[in-house]
Amino acid sequence: MSSMSSELERLAELHRQGHLSDEEFARAKARILQGEDATAQGGAPGTGAPPFGSPASGQVLRRSLNDRWLGGVCGGLGRMTNVESWIWRLLFVLTSLCVGGGLVVYLLLWIFVPEE
Repeated sequence: MSSMSSELERLAELHRQGHLSDEEFARAKARILQGEDATAQGGAPGTGAPPFGSPASGQVLRRSLNDRWLGGVCGGLGRMTNVESWIWRLLFVLTSLCVGGGLVVYLLLWIFVPEE
């Protein structure tokens, strides 16, 4: 019972921080209250953890509104991966200079990833 309440508290906190939309919050809350375990959703077996990248994990890629130079892509990647955003910026610059694909990937992420 305490794990259910802690999961609900964690979901509420993610919702307050804006990581979950109202719809995502309602679906995740319903899954917890119905007793579905995370393994049915693709999470790690025995951990009760949601899969990486799922809305309940808080690891959804969104472009940052605060940590941005151009489009907020690197700030969002930094928040999602817990890697400093300057490292992502450096990686995009290096891949743009060396391989040429970094700029294309950045532009695609800028276009298709929503803001937080």
